[in-house]
Amino acid sequence: MRMMTFLLVGLLVHVVFFLSIFDIYFTSPLVHGMTPQATPMAPPASRLVLVVADGLRADSLFTLLPNGSSRAPYLRSVIEEKGTWGVSHTRVPTESRPGHVALIAGFYEDVSAIAKGWKENPVEFDSVFNETRNTWCWGSPDILPMFAKGASGDHVYTHTYPAEEEDFASTDASRLDTWVFTQVKSFFQSAKSNSSLRANLLEDENVFFLHLLGIDTNGHAHRPMSQEYLNNIGLVDTGVAELVSMVEDFFGHDGRTAYVFTSDHGMTNWGSHGAGHPSETLTPLVAWGAGVNYAHKVTEVQPYKDGFLQDWKLEHLRRVDVNQADIAPLMASLIGIPFPVNSVGVLPLLYLNNSDHFKAESIYTNAIQVLEQYKIKMSQKKETTLSFLFTPYHFFFVTLHSLLIRLLQDIFDLVQPVHFPSSVSCQISLCRSLIAHALEGLLYYHTYDRFFLGCSVVLGFVGWTSYVVLVILKTHANLNRRPGLLKQVRAYATIPLSLLCVCVTVVITGFLLIQRSPVTYYVYCLLPVPLWYSVLKESGTLTDLIRSAPSLPLWKCFGYFVLVSFGIELLVVSFFHRAMLTVGLVVLSVWPFLSGLFDKAKFRSLSWCVGCLCLAAFPLMPVVGREPNIHLVTCAGLLTLFTSACYLWSSRRRTTLHLSDRQQFFTQMLLVAVCAYVPSLTHSSLQQKQGLPLFNQIISWTTLGRLVLKSGLSEALFPPVLSWLMFVWINIEQEAMLAQGVSGRQELATIDFSANIDITKIRQLKLDDIRRSYFFVFFIITAFFGTGNIASINSFDPASVYCFLTIFNPFIMGGLMMWKVIIPFIIVMCTFETIQVATQLSSRSLFLIVLVISDLMALHFFFLVQDYGSWLDIGTSISHYVIVMSMTIFLMLLSVVTHILTSQRLFLWRPKMHFP
Repeated sequence: MRMMTFLLVGLLVHVVFFLSIFDIYFTSPLVHGMTPQATPMAPPASRLVLVVADGLRADSLFTLLPNGSSRAPYLRSVIEEKGTWGVSHTRVPTESRPGHVALIAGFYEDVSAIAKGWKENPVEFDSVFNETRNTWCWGSPDILPMFAKGASGDHVYTHTYPAEEEDFASTDASRLDTWVFTQVKSFFQSAKSNSSLRANLLEDENVFFLHLLGIDTNGHAHRPMSQEYLNNIGLVDTGVAELVSMVEDFFGHDGRTAYVFTSDHGMTNWGSHGAGHPSETLTPLVAWGAGVNYAHKVTEVQPYKDGFLQDWKLEHLRRVDVNQADIAPLMASLIGIPFPVNSVGVLPLLYLNNSDHFKAESIYTNAIQVLEQYKIKMSQKKETTLSFLFTPYHFFFVTLHSLLIRLLQDIFDLVQPVHFPSSVSCQISLCRSLIAHALEGLLYYHTYDRFFLGCSVVLGFVGWTSYVVLVILKTHANLNRRPGLLKQVRAYATIPLSLLCVCVTVVITGFLLIQRSPVTYYVYCLLPVPLWYSVLKESGTLTDLIRSAPSLPLWKCFGYFVLVSFGIELLVVSFFHRAMLTVGLVVLSVWPFLSGLFDKAKFRSLSWCVGCLCLAAFPLMPVVGREPNIHLVTCAGLLTLFTSACYLWSSRRRTTLHLSDRQQFFTQMLLVAVCAYVPSLTHSSLQQKQGLPLFNQIISWTTLGRLVLKSGLSEALFPPVLSWLMFVWINIEQEAMLAQGVSGRQELATIDFSANIDITKIRQLKLDDIRRSYFFVFFIITAFFGTGNIASINSFDPASVYCFLTIFNPFIMGGLMMWKVIIPFIIVMCTFETIQVATQLSSRSLFLIVLVISDLMALHFFFLVQDYGSWLDIGTSISHYVIVMSMTIFLMLLSVVTHILTSQRLFLWRPKMHFP
């Protein structure tokens, strides 16, 4: 009962630590209550056509064919003759939803909002569509509804195809784009005979949005270098040319239509996206029409870090790069609508073909719009902070931004750029500086409480880890206890300690109440109080440790401390460089030789060494970008069958398996054989564009536990190799126990896991148990990163679930891929459970050691979290902490599951026994 209480408290503490990262780093940046800002001058365009080619890479559009022609001749002619072009730089995660939010709303959506919904708008934010008079949208049901739901006045009209059409196994996904172009054509045709619709179309401030998903779908299914992907680009180019001709004819070539062509994200060579590879973050941007600059020729090569300009043969034309969020204010400026109030984009003036006065007014409006957000954010933080503790953003505190705004307004009112052109550059430069500082101020107030919350979490972290160490020493170590009288003195000493904790709690609560802090702040700030109370209450254990020091092997203890510390650092570095896992496995491979086990168990020691070296090859393999290799899947199935047959043969010689166990074993082997064949059959069917066979789908869903075999990559070989090493680990740990003079070695087949013996009464912890706990943590990390890393987790590649479904469904596909990640975890957890029982170890004490090791890693990553540098660096640092904390919580839950899996005996087809 005490153990269960401890687990529940530990689970609660780690859930709080885990959620703290979302309050510190993943809170929504949105504020409300701003006044919409619009440029007062007449806009150059009455309407705008936005075309987003989902999943289109910049180089796929701009690179010429070997014969010197372009696969997108119409857009190429626009770039060279009548438009402005550049690269739109996206941010991580490079997914469709955040990409479209940045394009249309002008801000980068936080992770917490992305997790709340996919097809609908989970938070109220302003967008270009919301500010228009009317917006008509055609495309995917995954993107369009979220902008329609958040729009006021029901003026956003969406036309979507059924979700079932998004099938990765379809013969030609470009039909999705053909559907969009056909629907737009029918729409304008019907408008000619529909007077009310025609009247709406002829009004200004209208937007037409075409979301083209065919390129993305073909990229996932066939890779971006495939003919399907490249041909789809040509289809889109032809469709855009026909669209422009149709729109111009409908509006009588009035020259009042602006066009923007771009993409939400790119795609890697292997057909995935989500991370920060340049092929994912570099997307094309082409703008032309009313109010947009014509092609501008340059005489000298422009310097760009990506080095693509010469490859694209466009070095003679000015390239204007933007951040993805900058496109929203560009569209708003072209048609004269208010800038989206939540936008953090900066208007790219080089795209505008208008007077200097219009540019100055537009960038000024942009500055006021960003400043509105800053003022709201500052006032909110000021209201919830004691006046003597409030520290304003230094730039505006010194320069008095209100005075600066009045000065800018005076410039616009009194100085006409027509008469004083030199003042324009000064105004624009001043506005750009104002926007930059306002964005810095927004970030400053958005992260205002980060240091305070971080200190609270670290204090709680250290308190919890210290308490667990004291519990281990007190309960599971042989220490010289102090006399009972002194213990009574310590008990009386806890009375003022309790009073002190109550006083601290009252002071913290009062402080948070005065500042009107959120409820979660109370949790983060008050949690360290009971934790440190428990630590101070158990401080006598430290005295017991000191008294026991003369009888302890101090040099051995120091050696273990150094080795474990080095091992923890190796695991931390492995999050950044997977090759460190290879180094760790090579070191582990020589453990039997260094510990003297080789002399007592040569075969098991050699098997351990070979298993570690085989597993060490996987972290050196590429994590993403691998083409499917069905032969590896077949090899994995054959390897699993061979290993199972060997074990079955050896157990038959020892007669340690019952008949029902053999029947179950044969059934499992048959399922493995079927699962090894299904991916090959599915891959062949998809290659021939015959779709997913129903039989394969049924087999895949009924054998869900063998998902890894369906990955189609070298991942299929990883579980058999890991399982073999885990099997050897169990046996060699038993030999290690015999070497230490502990008897009771049992054959694996005779171990009774369901006996529920309280093995804490059998023996206390030994220093070697620290090594066993570290091995477990190391293998858990290896199971997670052995065939992947952050890039492979963030990159969405549905190829591994094609045996289950091919129709796009992010939640089901994400769940299946998560289950694939969990399978190696279960293998390691079941092994650890077996070692605990087979070697007569205390499951509680070992789990506490594992908890300390994982918490030290989590604390390490908490200090490594950063809010500066590239967005990929920021996201990666946060992901590391989240992964370690999730692992700790997951291990707590999984330990219960594996105990059930290893303590229950399954019976298949056991005949009933009849007695006379």
